[in-house]
Amino acid sequence: MPEEQLFKTEESTARAEIADALVAAAEEVEAGSVRLTDASDEVTVEVPENPQFEVELERLTDSETGEERYELEYEIRWTR
Repeated sequence: MPEEQLFKTEESTARAEIADALVAAAEEVEAGSVRLTDASDEVTVEVPENPQFEVELERLTDSETGEERYELEYEIRWTR
């Protein structure tokens, strides 16, 4: 299945700001519509009543340096 990326943003952000963004996102999900924006893009999507919800925590180790990195992902997915 071809993948079409509709929106992506990534930046270093203070933990408190991340928490605020997650609270705002949770409120939008609960209301049924999520609006994603950055300086140059905006996307709005309707979230169905019962989508799939996945939480994933990974520890990744750089094979050259041995440095460990963690990734915590919250994913909501559904089909149309």
